[in-house]
Amino acid sequence: MGMNVGSPDDGDDTPMNSSINTTPLVDVMLVLLIIFLITVPVVTQSVKLSLPKEINVPTQTKPENVLLAVTKDGDIYWGTKRFSDRDEFLAELKEVAVLDPQPEVHIRGDETARYESIGRLIVLIQRAGIAKVGFITEPPARGG
Repeated sequence: MGMNVGSPDDGDDTPMNSSINTTPLVDVMLVLLIIFLITVPVVTQSVKLSLPKEINVPTQTKPENVLLAVTKDGDIYWGTKRFSDRDEFLAELKEVAVLDPQPEVHIRGDETARYESIGRLIVLIQRAGIAKVGFITEPPARGG
């Protein structure tokens, strides 16, 4: 930023030049604009996907559906029957898996249950050969 103020002894009656030189500012802005024009397309490239839309479907309770529950301690319940033996549980699931049409499995997990307990249950369901698994949750409380 340069400014020509002259000396007080000049006796010259020309007015002072008090304007700001904006040329360096424009140069810097043009360089930044070019940098952003080059880098933005590189950053925003991604794989084209069709993401699923949010759907809230009420649970349709059918008598043939299998309703499983996992407690906070990792205990597995089929209805009200508690299973402590995984082999016995897997055998009963395999009996249900061969039915036509194959029933859906709905899992209700306690909110404090460990993910490990739910994961082990899903592995058992897969080993039994059941294709449809769903999770039952509660809607969030309204009015925050």
